[in-house]
Amino acid sequence: MNPSADGDAPLLEVKLLRLFDLLYSTHSVTHAAELLGQSQPTVSIWLARLREQLGDPLFVRTPSGMQPTPRAEALIPIARSALESLRKLATEDAGFEPATAERRFCICMTDASHITLLPQLLAHVRSTAPGVRLEAGRIDATTGERLQSGEADIALGLIPELGAGFYQQVLFTQDWVCLANRHHPRIDGELTLDDYCREGHIGIVSGTGSRILASALEDRGIDRRIVLELPGFLGLAAILSTTDLIVTLPRQTGETLGRTADLRVLPCPFPIPSFTVKQHWHARYHHDAGNRWLRGVCAGLFLHNRTN
Repeated sequence: MNPSADGDAPLLEVKLLRLFDLLYSTHSVTHAAELLGQSQPTVSIWLARLREQLGDPLFVRTPSGMQPTPRAEALIPIARSALESLRKLATEDAGFEPATAERRFCICMTDASHITLLPQLLAHVRSTAPGVRLEAGRIDATTGERLQSGEADIALGLIPELGAGFYQQVLFTQDWVCLANRHHPRIDGELTLDDYCREGHIGIVSGTGSRILASALEDRGIDRRIVLELPGFLGLAAILSTTDLIVTLPRQTGETLGRTADLRVLPCPFPIPSFTVKQHWHARYHHDAGNRWLRGVCAGLFLHNRTN
């Protein structure tokens, strides 16, 4: 085999590998030419090139046809393995079989989604993909980098800072409600704007949603009397159940907490812009079979379903 200018052995063309395999199987140049859809003179030229590149006659004429030389015998397993690898590369779509897959998926989400989305997602995954492990990651300044690197697979929420290089799909729209103790001493049925301004509030201070609420309050000139600030929704239901405080929060979270903690869900007494919850993923993983499966699960569970 002659070395190329850069010191590496020249690569065999795929057509020469196929010829090598067919000659070994058929022992006939004529038959190999038919299977390749080529003329016999063309195949003879290919065989001459193959012999030159491999530095061996490879096949010799005998009464029983073209028989392989010892070097051809030694090379045929390698050639067939290379052809099989090329076929897989060209045709195989690495699918994802949830029933048998063993894979970890990291989903970046807010702690509100731990309450509203994660239970349904986990139940579905456990029933359809028992070997899959889920990890709930945070949404923060590193979310984009984690999605790009593959450390995280998708992100669920309102993440307007994700721009070029990311795909997104709207799942549902969120508006706002207020939540209070079902036995609140001063609120019975309707929450008026006067009630809202008079009562003590719990302020949730993290996330894009909190900025939307703060902007709406500023536009209306409403100054809430904040008694307690929380970084998220952990412990919120227990606090509301044991105090006379109220909280303003996205409807899905409010209705979920209202059901599970027997709290009163009240219409917000002033308009707050709604927002969309989306799933986000990086373009690098747009065609990854596992990522496609996970996105399909989330769409099937949450698409256009506001309160789930």
